[in-house]
Amino acid sequence: MDPLGAPSHFVDIESLPGWADLYEADSESLFEKCQVDVPSPFPYRKDINAKIILWRGDVALLNCTAIVNTNNESLTDKNPVSESICLHAGPDLRAELQKLKGCRTGEAKLTKGFNLAARFIIHTVGPKYKSRYRTAAESSLYSCYRNILQLAKEQAMSSVGFCVINTVKRGYPLVDATHIALRTVRRFLEIHGKALEKVVFAISEFEEATYQKMLPLYFPRSLEEERQSLSLLPADIGNAEGEPVVPERQIRISEKPGISEENSDEEGLEADLAFIGSHAFARMEGDVDKQRRLVLQGQLSEAALKKQHQRNYSRWLCQARAEDLSDIASLKALYQTGVDNCGRTVMAVVGRNIPVTLIDMEKALLYFIHVMDHIAVKEYVIVYFHTLTNVYNHLDSDFLKKLYDIVDVKYKRNLKALYFVHPTFRSKVSTWFFTTFTVSGLKDKIHHVESLQQLFTAIPPEQIDFPPFVLEYDARENGPSYSYPSSPDL
Repeated sequence: MDPLGAPSHFVDIESLPGWADLYEADSESLFEKCQVDVPSPFPYRKDINAKIILWRGDVALLNCTAIVNTNNESLTDKNPVSESICLHAGPDLRAELQKLKGCRTGEAKLTKGFNLAARFIIHTVGPKYKSRYRTAAESSLYSCYRNILQLAKEQAMSSVGFCVINTVKRGYPLVDATHIALRTVRRFLEIHGKALEKVVFAISEFEEATYQKMLPLYFPRSLEEERQSLSLLPADIGNAEGEPVVPERQIRISEKPGISEENSDEEGLEADLAFIGSHAFARMEGDVDKQRRLVLQGQLSEAALKKQHQRNYSRWLCQARAEDLSDIASLKALYQTGVDNCGRTVMAVVGRNIPVTLIDMEKALLYFIHVMDHIAVKEYVIVYFHTLTNVYNHLDSDFLKKLYDIVDVKYKRNLKALYFVHPTFRSKVSTWFFTTFTVSGLKDKIHHVESLQQLFTAIPPEQIDFPPFVLEYDARENGPSYSYPSSPDL
């Protein structure tokens, strides 16, 4: 305890600036001009924003009603958060933890705060992350946040200070974990807003940039920021409580499985027999080898073809999520940048960063699927920088055809434009042949762009992260006409 009259080293959360206090509106924002009226699943709520605090510091120092401690199953972890909490709480805390006899992953257990400013400590165990068990990890991390909030509600706590539950030791990707943390808290406050007055996210310097970038997605501070954030939300935003949605686990229960809902009022044996075999329990997958033969013979129905294509894409997607693709990611050949004049997500592809002869092209295909799967659920555009590419960077038509055949129908439906920047005569001819004789439906979406100034009629310059060599080439060939922003990482 602090000596009488000495200044406390604990932090009063009432003295910390709120999330809404850190925002300055831009009246000339592009998004005001676009007038994108698609409603966000996380709309601007002034009352909810007033409860949120983002603070860089040690969670052990907060004077919330309760603070969160991330621990292991035996409650003996020595990560920096736990060590600091135990140090400030005093030896009585470790003795109390031994009485709890451990804690399972996803659970939340309560102890007193002892010498802390916080009255209580809520202990939880985050999941160990492995890409092949991603779904289980997501569900467990959601349970951590949800059980903490539920415990706070049951104990009538007015404020909770969260640490970042996913520790480096457990290997959970920070961005993925932050999505789950923020949306779970947001959904809880929407449903049980009166239960909590303040929620503090205590983060380190390493985590600060990620939280600063992602908080606006779930806690927009204006209608402008809500529209700006809409295109950046992931495909899976969870259910009404923020819990990850797993489509294959969704089971539809019918009151009368043998009878369709439209004909549920029909009576008699004829109505019952008419629908035998139409419900899920009466259907079988069929002979896969026979289906493949029918495909080759062109005799398979369109519906069966679509089902088979979807099954094939799902296998590729599962493999993409399980594979280590860090070597492909390090090339920085594919990345998400801003939005176009209509608020659609812009994806950038840098041709010069694709060393076709030196990398595993199947892994490149998997990386494309991994990155694009959640982007393609909404309308998007692609900017392909052909600038200064050579024969070692050119994707052959067989690879492109394979990619086009594998990807889900949403990729093709929601792609609204492909801007081919700095094309050569040879690339124009190759593109014409490919879109005319190899694939259909792409020709009208491709726009050859000779200069960046031409590109800016569709996408504002501040919405694109340019590789420096693209800027230099364009300035040399077309003359400098704008002070272009560039990405230092490319």
